[in-house]
Amino acid sequence: MISDQQFADIVEARARRPDVFAELARSRKRRNEFDDGRGLFLVTADDAARGSLQIGANPVALGDRRKLLDRLVYVLEHPAVDGVVATPDIVDDLLLLGALHDKVVLGSMNRSGLSGSTWEVDDRVSAYDVATIADGNLDGGKLTIRLDWRDSGTNATLAAVAAHIKQLARAGLVTLLEPLPVIQEGGRLRVISDAEGLIRALGVASGLSAQSSHTWLKVPVVRETEAVVAATSMPVLLVGGDPGADMETVVDRWRAVLAMPQVRGMVTGRTLLFPADGDIDRSVAAVADALGRPSGR
Repeated sequence: MISDQQFADIVEARARRPDVFAELARSRKRRNEFDDGRGLFLVTADDAARGSLQIGANPVALGDRRKLLDRLVYVLEHPAVDGVVATPDIVDDLLLLGALHDKVVLGSMNRSGLSGSTWEVDDRVSAYDVATIADGNLDGGKLTIRLDWRDSGTNATLAAVAAHIKQLARAGLVTLLEPLPVIQEGGRLRVISDAEGLIRALGVASGLSAQSSHTWLKVPVVRETEAVVAATSMPVLLVGGDPGADMETVVDRWRAVLAMPQVRGMVTGRTLLFPADGDIDRSVAAVADALGRPSGR
């Protein structure tokens, strides 16, 4: 658990010692390899920056920063967990808590497509940029594209994301790209999770930017995930999380897709940090088991 003093130290540093965060970033011990061949296990912590705080029936489940940090630190201490995808505020807090040494750290970049907003697909870079990722000793950046064929904001996002992918690659940094086909329903965006829509999205994502050498793709597990993954030759991270009540069946499904050569690991988010049954260790163990890693601490 994060102590009262640790949390107070974060606030104190932000108020009186803001330069300490850059110092901690420069001195952070990085892993020798981004992909060590064992299958990556990353946890995401960038939903709050989109105003997306809901889990289940709780509309502000991610709204308590200390509780979120406490769970992130707990998960990152697990030997099977390789690192985090997060916005600058979260990364800075984790740096001060000493939670990022020997971890993969990807900076989340385009967060301006706020959940439920009229401009959601026009998703511009409003968090990390390429220069700050490089200067901050991070391993790469994460970008999202929501593909709505009826909204011209999609085109602006595509052009901007393509430029950032090229800049990251030229700096030798990884891009984790999340392509999501979406449709407007009742004034809100809904992700299309059928295989056909995702296959089209992966085709667009794979061909995006003038340089593809450092691009990885983030892909949800659906009924026909194998067909979706077959649409690309790029490294893929599957989206996992809380396995629910039928853990054995879910883990077997993950293992089947992980056997494909493109699939290099899994990335999880709020459902792992805040599982329905409250058992974080069980959720982490499910992903670790699917990756063939020891599931205990």
